[in-house]
Amino acid sequence: MRLDKYLKVSRIIKRRPVAKEVADKGRIKVNGVLAKSSTDLKVNDQIEVRFGNKVLTVKVLEMLDSTKKEDASKMYEIISETRIEEDA
Repeated sequence: MRLDKYLKVSRIIKRRPVAKEVADKGRIKVNGVLAKSSTDLKVNDQIEVRFGNKVLTVKVLEMLDSTKKEDASKMYEIISETRIEEDA
């Protein structure tokens, strides 16, 4: 499954165009390697997403083409969520 679609279906990022834009700006790594929106994901891959002042690292547990809101969080496991302190 494509990275941008996975981020949308799992509801890590709400909309697919936003997921594509974030990936194309170099803010997402898959298994430690910079990833494009078209990167193919597999089960057990680690995704690191940089949001403004936060870095979210998750492990892919399963791939589903569509989910209900309640089931979306079962698609991944949060490994870490860290805040980035910026110097003023």
